[in-house]
Amino acid sequence: MRQKKRFVLTTTALVAGLAHAAPAFDGQIRNNTLAVDPAETLALVAKSDSEKVHVYDLRHGKLLRTLEGFISPRNILFSPDGKHFYVSDSTKGVVEKWDSPSLKRSASMAVGPGAFGTALSRDGSRLFVNNQASSTVTTFDPNTLQPLSVMTGFAQPRQGIKLSPDDKALFVTNFLGDKITVIDPASFKTLAEVGGFNKIRAISISRDGKMLYAANSGTDTLSEVDVEARRVLRSVKVGSDPYGAALRPDGNFLYSGNLKGNSMTIVSLPDFKATGEITGLKGPRQAITFSKDSRKAWVLNEDLSVAEVDLDTRQVIRTLSAGT
Repeated sequence: MRQKKRFVLTTTALVAGLAHAAPAFDGQIRNNTLAVDPAETLALVAKSDSEKVHVYDLRHGKLLRTLEGFISPRNILFSPDGKHFYVSDSTKGVVEKWDSPSLKRSASMAVGPGAFGTALSRDGSRLFVNNQASSTVTTFDPNTLQPLSVMTGFAQPRQGIKLSPDDKALFVTNFLGDKITVIDPASFKTLAEVGGFNKIRAISISRDGKMLYAANSGTDTLSEVDVEARRVLRSVKVGSDPYGAALRPDGNFLYSGNLKGNSMTIVSLPDFKATGEITGLKGPRQAITFSKDSRKAWVLNEDLSVAEVDLDTRQVIRTLSAGT
């Protein structure tokens, strides 16, 4: 159901003040997040049980700054031009807009407690926000900071929300019910639902938009989904407790972040077979991102350090931490 709603924009001062005044709204749900800017010079990391966002300088391999004033940071995204980044906070019930060059908060969009996963259109003109508590998805114009639409009827949508490469389909994971809802982002109408998952976590979509990949932490598998047919085609066994299902830009390999296995399983495409494992990680989840040339991966560890991985040699080549 499509609804029109208006929200009161929270002032910067009030939002910052709330950070030390309120207990965690949904602290029983734990996750982390990593975003690398388009220039591949900055990495921003956070986890939901920490009030901080660490900013790493990827060129020099060191901590640049620590941003404070959060309670339950859930997801971080950079705008396509890299000038801004967005941080959702489920306890504060907002998505904050930050200026990348100055690393200062510039605005806040009110979503309500439970604000979680986020996705941006290719041109950065639309921001989609999951709310796991109200089971909704809200669309914002990040330039005017105004909400455009609210869609109801989901079942605890958490971090999993992705747009197809052509922006014509929005895929939302429902943690309760283990299904993916496919939405037309223009009309905000449901196109289809896909089931057959077990504790669904991260999702990725192929560059041509024909295939979707999902992590199942309940069965230690990744699933391959035919988007047009709306069904699971096959599954592959990976490491213990997979949260990640990260597809690198060239589309040749898929990587699972295995929380309990402290590793990433490498799955080759299109044959969809496990071909190896990258070790030396600490509790990796969904927070995995890649360089544009598909030669490097940055993987967030549970202690908010970032492992930089050479994907050709399959080795961790350096680790950035708050102590560096």
